[in-house]
Amino acid sequence: MDCAPRWGSTATSTRAPTSSSSAAETRSARQECEMARIIAGTHKGRRLVAVPTDATRPTSDRVKESLFSRLEGYDALHDAVVVDLYAGSGALGFESLSRGARSLEAVDKAEAAVRTLRRNAEFFGAEASPALRREVSVHKADALRYLGSRSGPPIELLFLDPPYSLGDAELFKVLSAAREQLHEAATVVIERDAGSGAPSLPEGLEIFSEKSYGSTQIFMVEPSPAALPH
Repeated sequence: MDCAPRWGSTATSTRAPTSSSSAAETRSARQECEMARIIAGTHKGRRLVAVPTDATRPTSDRVKESLFSRLEGYDALHDAVVVDLYAGSGALGFESLSRGARSLEAVDKAEAAVRTLRRNAEFFGAEASPALRREVSVHKADALRYLGSRSGPPIELLFLDPPYSLGDAELFKVLSAAREQLHEAATVVIERDAGSGAPSLPEGLEIFSEKSYGSTQIFMVEPSPAALPH
């Protein structure tokens, strides 16, 4: 769930504003979303269409750059098979493609998000020169159901930015389903509200890095040694 880009140092409520100050914060967040852009790589500077909703968590370029600098340091992007669950506008997935990922599967169950994803995907397809085109597929589906029916190659980079309202038990189910789809050298990026604490992980996955950005916390997860067959 995002607003291009989505990894946030501040979180906004999914409920309607109840005061003039919260309304002003929502307007500011929406304006930041409308200016979202890819910040590095082959599509550097490309502005992304935002999901037309106030229920978003905008992220500064500074936070996104920090995240992707870490991913590049782990060599998690080059030629990677990327899956972006709860994708929203797809900001993280499209940033990954711009920085060298091989393919992107963008998944969201909200119709508005799916329409936005298809529009942004055109920047890597019909609207791109042949040399800059990338493989992108957009899926309107619940995250757990998508993983249960997916038949693609092992996932090498997985983004999980669910709504803050998603409970730990439900996130655990998604991670359990994802575990069976992961490459042995995969990186899983999970965003949570800092007050939620570390996510519960199924056997075979472990946290190797975590970092806080204000009220948001990012966890990087990987398969445990020899835990997966891929």
